[in-house]
Amino acid sequence: MVDWEERQKEYWDFIAKRREKDYFSDFGPPHYSLMLPPVVKDNYGKWKYHEVVKCGVLKHVSESGDVVYSIRAVTPRLLSIQTIRDFCDIADKYCDGYIRWTTRNNVEFLVTDESKIDPLINDLKAMKPAYPVGGTHDAVTGKYALSNIVHTQGWVHCHTPAIDASGIVKAVMDELFEYFEEMKLPALCRISLACCANMCGAVHASDIAIVGIHRAPPLIDDDGVRRMCELPSTVASCPNAAIKMKPKEKTVEVDSEKCMFCGNCYTMCPGMPMFDPENDGTAIMVAGKISAARSDPALSKVVVPWIPNEPPRWPKVVDAVKKILEAWASDAKKHERIAEWVERIGWEKFFEKTGLEFTQHLINDYNRTPYIYAQLRASTNFRW
Repeated sequence: MVDWEERQKEYWDFIAKRREKDYFSDFGPPHYSLMLPPVVKDNYGKWKYHEVVKCGVLKHVSESGDVVYSIRAVTPRLLSIQTIRDFCDIADKYCDGYIRWTTRNNVEFLVTDESKIDPLINDLKAMKPAYPVGGTHDAVTGKYALSNIVHTQGWVHCHTPAIDASGIVKAVMDELFEYFEEMKLPALCRISLACCANMCGAVHASDIAIVGIHRAPPLIDDDGVRRMCELPSTVASCPNAAIKMKPKEKTVEVDSEKCMFCGNCYTMCPGMPMFDPENDGTAIMVAGKISAARSDPALSKVVVPWIPNEPPRWPKVVDAVKKILEAWASDAKKHERIAEWVERIGWEKFFEKTGLEFTQHLINDYNRTPYIYAQLRASTNFRW
């Protein structure tokens, strides 16, 4: 068990030493090195190799010969205090109190005793609800599992959402869960969701992305604008200059022809709400990636321009995502990401294999560039 009183003393000693040398702020979290397990701290930056023991279990071997295992489990998108306490109880039982969350919202338990791995996994599965282990890949054999889906807050908390976030992710993950628990995909696949076009969920560079779409300009509550908003800041917040002041009325108006429904005005002025669950909806994007391992990074492209909100299970969104994933999984080569698969087969074949409908909304028609011909040849319009 961790002696947290000793850890707290170590933290304040660390701060005192920093203050002796230079300025150190009390703001922000404690230094990350104080939270590292001893085996990680002792071998920091000295890892010899990593390997996948089984789906969800990673083995890390240091140059000194020390070994640590990380067990990666899925977590709910909305965490209660009780759930965190349950995770901490398991960490106290098997990991000397050490636990971490990954950038894709998985929880990882770090153990040095291999015999504790299976009991820890069994305890996770015995929890109510259960928390299965998975989401890893083995680059050597080319077997991959679906990563945990990252998403923004959506209707629960965000101030500019067009869709729910947790509900859609739960519905999609329920349908694709077999790909999280088993390594049977040809390459890494990351699915992300952003509840509006501000794209906080990194959907612009994900293999499959779900994006909330507003289809109408903000509603202007004149009384709310007068009470809560500074007019010059509100006008300046619009990237398209679609907002104009009405000085006599002490409010604003929106040019619907210029508005791109980003919701940035609502951030500055609560008197201009964007919420419209009946007319808002979802777009699906594919073929984005950050990795430059085998090909250049790529931005996601729209393949389904709009799907209406259909809570609580969003069947059309789930069906579209599943079609894309399974078409890629059955046709891609080893280690071939969705972006690389699309580049190889072309967009015509992509729509043919996925069964998605092609519409004029998907044509790349931006013509203010010397590279227009190259763009059209590589777009969903046609390919030579």
